[in-house]
Formats: sequence, C-alpha cells, structure tokens
Amino acid sequence: MKISRFAQVGALAAVAALTLAGCAANEGGGSTDAGTDTDTGSSLSGTLSGGGASSQEVAVQTWTAGFQTANADVTVNYDPAGSGAGRESFQAGAFQFAGSDRAFTTDEIAEGPFDGCVEGSGIIELPTYISPIAVIFNLDGVDSLNLSADVIAGLFAGTITNWNDPAIAELNEGVELPDLAVTPVHRADDSGTTENFTAYLFEAAPSVWTEEPDGVWPFTSGEAAQGTSGVVSAVAGGNGTIGYADASRAAEEGLSTAAVQVGDAFVEYSPEAAAAIVDASPFEEGRGEGDLAIALDRTSTAEGVYPIVLISYMIACQEYSDTAAAPLVKGYLQYVASPEGQDEAAASAGSAPISDTLREQVNAAIDLIVVD
Repeated sequence: MKISRFAQVGALAAVAALTLAGCAANEGGGSTDAGTDTDTGSSLSGTLSGGGASSQEVAVQTWTAGFQTANADVTVNYDPAGSGAGRESFQAGAFQFAGSDRAFTTDEIAEGPFDGCVEGSGIIELPTYISPIAVIFNLDGVDSLNLSADVIAGLFAGTITNWNDPAIAELNEGVELPDLAVTPVHRADDSGTTENFTAYLFEAAPSVWTEEPDGVWPFTSGEAAQGTSGVVSAVAGGNGTIGYADASRAAEEGLSTAAVQVGDAFVEYSPEAAAAIVDASPFEEGRGEGDLAIALDRTSTAEGVYPIVLISYMIACQEYSDTAAAPLVKGYLQYVASPEGQDEAAASAGSAPISDTLREQVNAAIDLIVVD
C-alpha cells in the first residue's frame, strides 16, 4: 500500500515547529534558512563534501554558488561521479551528503552501514531536484519524432534495429526515416537515471521490456558511455544514435528529443509536466520520518503529463558523528529547498521547482538534522 504524502504534512510540520522552538530556546535568537545569523551575517564556516548524481550537477553548481555567496566561509565540494558512487561514498562516511537519482531501498537502509551517521541515526532523503528524462537522438534530416513506450523499449532492447522500421514510421507520418542502423547509447556506470528510465520501460512497455528496473544497464549491446555527459556526447557525435539523459543536458547541447506517447497524445518534456507527476504521486510506504521517497506513477495517462521523470534526492544523516558537519549540511539543504534555490536551479538547469506543499515536507525533514 502507498501512503498519500499530503497525509504526512501535519506530523512533519509539528516536528519542524518543535525543532525550531528548541533551537530558539537554546540559541536565544533567530537565523535565516541558509544558516546565516540575522545580526552578524553568516555564522557557518568549514568545508562540506558531497557527490553522486551527475544529472543534478548544474543545479548543484547553482545552489553552491548561491549558498557560498551567503556564507563566505563555507566551501562546498560536489563530485558528480554518479548516483551509485555517491550512495556508496555517503555510506562509507567519505561524503557528508549524497545526490542520488533514486532513494535507498528500505533493505539497503536496514543493512547499512552509514559510517558518517551516529549509530542508530536515521537518514533523510529529500526530493529536491525534479526533471524529465529526455529521449535524445541524432538522425540526419530528422529534428523531431513521436515515440510510444513500446517503440522506445524496442529501440533500447535491440528488437528495433533500423530507423525506417514500420513501428516508428506508423507514429511519424510524413517524416522521411533513413535506412540506417539504430545505435542505442546507455550509461556505463551504475546510474539512478538508468534506474528511472528502465523503471518507465518496465512499467509502460512490459510486453517488450522484461528486465527489472536497475541502475546497471541489463544488456551488453549498444554503446556504453560514462555519466550523463558521456551519453550526451556519444549521441551528439554519431548519426543514428539514441540515448536518454537529464533533459537539461539535452537542451544545453541542442539535441533532438522525442515526444512520448501519453494516452492518445504525444507529449514533449517540460518542467511543468514533470512536476505534475510528482505532485500526483504518493510517498513510498515503510519509510522513516524524514525519508521522502516518492513512488512515481509512470503509467499515468493524464493530459499534459510527461511520464519519464527523474527525481534526484539529497541524502543526509539525521545525526552526524562529526557534529561540525551537521550545521553545514542543514544550512545547505535549507538553501537547496528554498524558493530562491529552486527558482535558480530551474533557470540554470531546467528543473521543475518543488511545490509549496512538498517544500513544507522537505523543510520539516531537514529540521530533523541534529545540530548541537
């Protein structure tokens, strides 16, 4: 069973109120959400290290610039090594926060370890980066295509091997499709983008795509490329190539993208269409208080909804072994979730700003981080 995420607002907001009240009692004064003292400017200093998802790299750069402007004595480092590497490094205590294109599973959380967290501490997982995953292609003479879930699955599974295949032609009347081999490009690394993309294929095209969703690509065929940048470069550098990537990176490179079938319509990706699915989807069941993992409805046929969506999470400890890390992480995540942070990321990365309702839940989760 899935739990409506709106049902959790009251409980999390109560926690937030108690936490803020406790801080005020202990500190005797207020502070801004970005970790700055209202009387003296920023009170934060030190270095914050994180890494993981390359999909949200542009957004992280934007958040880092804004946060460091408000907190001149703080340095934030982020290594866009991929979601799998980010989760592993966070678990090992090498990163104080991680970016990941999927949340930890409940089994992974139970197994641990999380060496940077106090033993028994929970983790928080925040859906602060929302973006469509674009189906990108490079095909001489063709600027746009309509593709169904079954056709996309066939192109990547290797059951559709030529661009003039009747299944593609049927969806694209009037488009002159070349007699050219299809070269599918996939991620070589363990990737949350891959897991989200394969989850869409598995759920929306089950008769064609029979592989369980996974961050590791299930086939050896096609071309493998490292990270989002590698996939984008490989698709851009070929003819007859097709891949998948965070839509912001596709837009940066000016690559052609497919409109995806939703019901009887074909929908282009947009931040608004991506945000619509997130707001309509529930939280996953069995999660901790600050673990806001969302169960996306990838088969929705609602009007104007884009079905291939990536939610990239910021992941942190509720209680840190290194107590000096806690205020840095907390301040940074508050900036990430703020209206300013979300709007700046939307402008630079093309992501969808989180809704006010989701922001309330995210801020309540951030307030669970223990600061001495």
